[in-house]
Amino acid sequence: MRYYLFHFILIVFFISITTSSFAALQLEGSPTQSGLLRGHIDPGEQVFYADQQLKIAPDGSFILGFGRDVTPQQSLTLIDSDGIEHIHKLTLKQRKYDIQRIDGISKKMMNPSEEDLKRIRQEAQQVAKARQQDSGRLNFQESFIWPVIGRISGIYGSQRILNGEPRRPHFGIDIAAPTGTPVKAPAGGVITMVHKGMFFSGGTLIVDHGHGLSSSFLHLSKTLVKVGEHVAQGQQIAKVGASGRVTGPHLDWRINWFKQRLDPALLVPPMPKKN
Repeated sequence: MRYYLFHFILIVFFISITTSSFAALQLEGSPTQSGLLRGHIDPGEQVFYADQQLKIAPDGSFILGFGRDVTPQQSLTLIDSDGIEHIHKLTLKQRKYDIQRIDGISKKMMNPSEEDLKRIRQEAQQVAKARQQDSGRLNFQESFIWPVIGRISGIYGSQRILNGEPRRPHFGIDIAAPTGTPVKAPAGGVITMVHKGMFFSGGTLIVDHGHGLSSSFLHLSKTLVKVGEHVAQGQQIAKVGASGRVTGPHLDWRINWFKQRLDPALLVPPMPKKN
């Protein structure tokens, strides 16, 4: 009994379910709101989530992400090689999120004009298009690294109250760093969007890691890559800035699985100490 308890503590999450027809589904990762699961199935099998068939890599691997406020009870549908359907239930850990108060935001930022709102909608469409990539790239299999080493000044999921008014939750992780600090690719991929100055996010860059997983980098002072360019993990792709809607220089790093906004901190080890 002690042996099994010991291994249960060491492994963050690993589940292997075998049905009577020997259909096997393996999942590992963070079974939590805003988390990412990595899975594996046998040849000839299919997996569906929320009526969407998931892309399966040649080695049988796939990924599945959950947003900030999804309900704890989720399920996957596995179709085995004989065409038999198997329902697998998942119970996600519910998270509690911090409230952050930020004052001193300009009235223009708080109440955009009609012209600004039109621009904001157009930019949101560009971002949404870039995040809907469903490429067969396998960079999602890499162990992600921090794009910048520094003090974490803002965490995922926190709701910001700007000038006393509640706003949308924060869907990234903020890393405070001086303007010009190099930003490195947390995993390999291809550049799907580069914008020098969006209304909210300023200099913005998006990297597709494959199978719907993407990284977004906001408030950049400079971008060093172009759309369509392939980048390797650790490659310098941009520089930290204070562009867009910010109060100081930092990197806002975001992770998406299609429309689901994930917590980047769940994909990397603890922030290392800066030398």
